[in-house]
Amino acid sequence: MPSKNAKTRTKTPPAHAATHVSPTPPTVDPLHPPVTREALWRWVRDVLGVEVARTPLLVGHAAPMDYLWHAFDEGRDEAARGIAPPASDCVVWANRGGGKTFMGALATALDMVFKPGIEIRLLAGSMDQGRRMHAHLRRFFHAPLLAELIDGKATDKRIRLTNGSEVELLAQSQASVRGTRVQKLRCDEVELFDLGVWEAAQLTTRSRPCGVFHVRGSVECLSTAHIPFGVMHTLLAEAATGRRRMFKWGVLDVLGPCEPMRECETPREDGTTLRCGLWDECQGRAKQREGNDVGIVGGHLRIDDALRMKGRVAVNTWKTEMLCERPRRGDCVIEEFDPAEHVFDDCAAFDPIASGAMWIGGMDFGFRAPTVVLWACVDALGVVRVMHERRVTQRTVQEHADAIVNGDRPRLEWIGIDPAGNSKNDQTGETSRQVLSRAGLNVRCRMLKVREGLDLIRARLKPASGDPARLLVHQRCSTLIKSLETYHYDLENPESNTPVKDGSDHAVDALRYMIVNLDKPGRNEIRAYAV
Repeated sequence: MPSKNAKTRTKTPPAHAATHVSPTPPTVDPLHPPVTREALWRWVRDVLGVEVARTPLLVGHAAPMDYLWHAFDEGRDEAARGIAPPASDCVVWANRGGGKTFMGALATALDMVFKPGIEIRLLAGSMDQGRRMHAHLRRFFHAPLLAELIDGKATDKRIRLTNGSEVELLAQSQASVRGTRVQKLRCDEVELFDLGVWEAAQLTTRSRPCGVFHVRGSVECLSTAHIPFGVMHTLLAEAATGRRRMFKWGVLDVLGPCEPMRECETPREDGTTLRCGLWDECQGRAKQREGNDVGIVGGHLRIDDALRMKGRVAVNTWKTEMLCERPRRGDCVIEEFDPAEHVFDDCAAFDPIASGAMWIGGMDFGFRAPTVVLWACVDALGVVRVMHERRVTQRTVQEHADAIVNGDRPRLEWIGIDPAGNSKNDQTGETSRQVLSRAGLNVRCRMLKVREGLDLIRARLKPASGDPARLLVHQRCSTLIKSLETYHYDLENPESNTPVKDGSDHAVDALRYMIVNLDKPGRNEIRAYAV
């Protein structure tokens, strides 16, 4: 937001991850690049009148200043300390109203001022969203110390500085993105991106020297994460592997100071205690932000506003949109699946051999699409633990049969398959079931509606009785875990109860055939293969 001395003003500053302060006479050279994180923070405060939150309240979270320093420094700080710089591409996962758009604009302004000749493009999930970031950017350059840097006239889509730096707002289209070759692409609300445009955007950047900086070609993504099968799901998975750096903050991390007169807990006459509506999330941490003398800078969101917002929405919406705990799962087919509860990695607590567990399998056929095979053991209490998976393409049923029978996986008591496996192949004249049976596999092929089979999976994940889950997945089964998280209904057709077949269905189908034949075995007639 511009300082009070800026050429234009707004009576009510927009929500962002920073605090508006009265500008002070600059103690820094406005055109000399800051060399430390602290110096950058002071430059933004003194020149733009913006005080960026620099200390998160939650362990493991980031502050907006962490992202701003990463975007500005280009890895110079790590290089000076002799360590490998982090990935230049980054993901900002933040809450609604958490200042993602504002911080992206602020990072763009700093790049343009201090990295002469840099080219930046802004791409958003919608043109309106892109205009918001560009509007923030234009207000920054209304500040007296920066206004004179503009070359010509700033337009609604483009700003160019006298040092050769340039930023332009792109439309979300293949034609717009494919013709782009820039140093930085900042993508706002990537959860709303068209997948084709998103893929094309990954090939738009290139590195180049810009003044004293060697600018690394990078794609920065800023968004909430409310769809577990959207673009952000993929980006967060990539961040977990180090391919992209992640900065995550929620409503608490941008919460303003908590006034001394506001009590966290108030005793009642009846002996009970009335707690602040944010107590579950805050636990009194916001009290630490009563002053700046301890180096803790408060955020921008007033506590009263946060309390009002929390009172308007359901708990799942609050956790998803404001706390950034986990994407909502209302559109997921297997909404009951929770990796924290259903994924395990400690086999020491369960020894399939010592327990005498029965090994069973599930298989979904494919050729160009993947074939998925699952191995699971069933203990004496009936708990199913999926221990291994096989996912391959371009292989015949015979090759799969050989791999199942002769591989290093445990021998299966039986394997459940797609009922379509009873259909004859036009070339070979035999069914997939016959091929598996001839290889020595005991094949089960129970006919049951898809919905009924999915209900059996749900019942094992979340028994209505409240008993512990009776279906667990080993963490090595990454395909099945991802599929259970992302298998979803059609967002464009809310009336449809049919899951989308976009690749996430194959492993779930293999699991469904396994559970159907375990919990609803019915009649499974085994026909001998005729020689």
